Amino acid sequence: MVRRIDVTGAGGLRLAAWEFADPPKTDPPRTPPAPGVLLLHGLMGRASHWASTARWLSERHRAVALDQRGHGQSDKAPEGQYTREAYVEDAEAALEQLGLAPTVLIGHAMGALTGWQLAAKRPDLVRGLIICDMRASALGAASQREWEDWFKAWPVPFATLADVRKWFGEDDPWVERPNPSRGEFYAEVMHESADGWRPVFEPEQMLKSRQTWVYDAHWEELAQVQCPALVVRGLDGELGRAEAQEMVRVLPHGQYAEVADAGHLVHYDQPEAWRAAIEPFLDGVLTGQDR
Repeated sequence: MVRRIDVTGAGGLRLAAWEFADPPKTDPPRTPPAPGVLLLHGLMGRASHWASTARWLSERHRAVALDQRGHGQSDKAPEGQYTREAYVEDAEAALEQLGLAPTVLIGHAMGALTGWQLAAKRPDLVRGLIICDMRASALGAASQREWEDWFKAWPVPFATLADVRKWFGEDDPWVERPNPSRGEFYAEVMHESADGWRPVFEPEQMLKSRQTWVYDAHWEELAQVQCPALVVRGLDGELGRAEAQEMVRVLPHGQYAEVADAGHLVHYDQPEAWRAAIEPFLDGVLTGQDR
């Protein structure tokens, strides 16, 4: 079962939040209420990418995934309103309006950056943090140009969803070897238009979102995170082991986990291993044995 909940983000923007769970049982509601988890996707992602994670989380937590501004079924922000501050304020507003705080934040890539920036800003709202495959160092202008060129290489519109899966899973120059889960990930962010399948987001808005963090390092905010935090990387992902371990050192209460045979899309590539990597941390946060 999935339930959509509309929340109001920074500047009055309408955001779609999604609660994934089995149908409610006839038992009386548990007291106290289940601890909250907010899941934040990465750039170009959407809340539904977290569906499988959210469903097993819902056994013990109230798990909600947020379509961030310009993504999924949330509204596209007016020109220029894709700042780091706006993304953080959106997540802050969602936590307060959904009644999830104090929460565990689980973020992938850009969503992880939003998570640790919010945890640094509002420690009262965050009881635990999971950072999935996001670097704290600056990536620089060359990285942004690579992304601009990559978007231009997309053969849009795609004739079919099968073509989407094949291009992102096999034919994309960024793919080193066939990766069906990557194809599925991108098929999830396409919608059918009059001339074929196109992304639900505007690539220009994604580049604007990215340029607000790609030129800067984010170690200072990482050091301000006071809650327990777990840094997770895929062995073939974008976050290298040395940088991940330095992030753990900088975090006041940092822990480390890695997932074999996984790339950047850790929770898509190896969902069972991803669960095995983060569940002990979540259990520790629940019981207070995480420090």
